[in-house]
Amino acid sequence: MSMPAQPDQQPSLGQLVSEIGDDLSKLFRQEVELAKAEVRQEAVKAGKAAGMLGGAGFAGYMVALLVTLAVMFGLGAVMPLGWAALIVAAVWAGIGAALFVTGRAQLKRVSPKPEQTIETLKEDAQWARDLTK
Repeated sequence: MSMPAQPDQQPSLGQLVSEIGDDLSKLFRQEVELAKAEVRQEAVKAGKAAGMLGGAGFAGYMVALLVTLAVMFGLGAVMPLGWAALIVAAVWAGIGAALFVTGRAQLKRVSPKPEQTIETLKEDAQWARDLTK
């Protein structure tokens, strides 16, 4: 029959190892949650950049359509209507270029690595090394 542990007794090695295992398990779960949050955040940035690139694609379609109409009207009738269509097509080209440049710049800022998680894992590893010294 074992006696109850006295309040002034030191915890056993087994208890300490168990506590460390529990703490490491909890820490790992928290790091995984942090990584998930970072990946979600980066996915939102990538989605916005993709939307801008999609807008640039639509603008490119409009440029092709309006240039075609402008050439058709310009050559067919040699009238001011064709020149007007050409001006509109040039405006669409400018809009498309602006959307493309902005979307590409945002896409370059998207990081696929969970930077904050990597940093905290380095800190955790340093803490564990210092603990074993």
